[in-house]
Amino acid sequence: MTTWNDFAAAAPDQAAAGRALLERTGIGEGLLATVRGDGPPRIHPVNVRIVDGRLLTFVIVGSAKAGDLAADGRYALHAHQDPAVPHEFLVRGRAVEVTDPAERATAADGWSFEVDDGFTLYELAIDHAVLGDRPTADDWPPVYTSWRPARG
Repeated sequence: MTTWNDFAAAAPDQAAAGRALLERTGIGEGLLATVRGDGPPRIHPVNVRIVDGRLLTFVIVGSAKAGDLAADGRYALHAHQDPAVPHEFLVRGRAVEVTDPAERATAADGWSFEVDDGFTLYELAIDHAVLGDRPTADDWPPVYTSWRPARG
């Protein structure tokens, strides 16, 4: 499983730019796309944080998002765009439930909302990251940088 730290070590500039886009409002936010089997994708607003080098999100137990992640695990996370400076950032891969109580407590500490037993914690493993650079809304097309972990 490729963690955020693995990504940041291999592509530090892209990871720093991606993190800045995810956290541009002061908290980590994005749109999480999930799928289940051959069904259509769903898009969900989420809060995310990078904690101890891992990209994490809490999802509501029993939600469609939680069901998709538990059943399939595939995801794509897109940072929100600033219309004035519309850079793009996307990571995709598989979500893995984090069940260790200590890891969960560390993640919940300082989260942007109150975390209780009604939330499941997932780590978003990174199989692909894409950064689209557009310094202004008039710059088109974006200049894309793509990263994938080395497969050995």
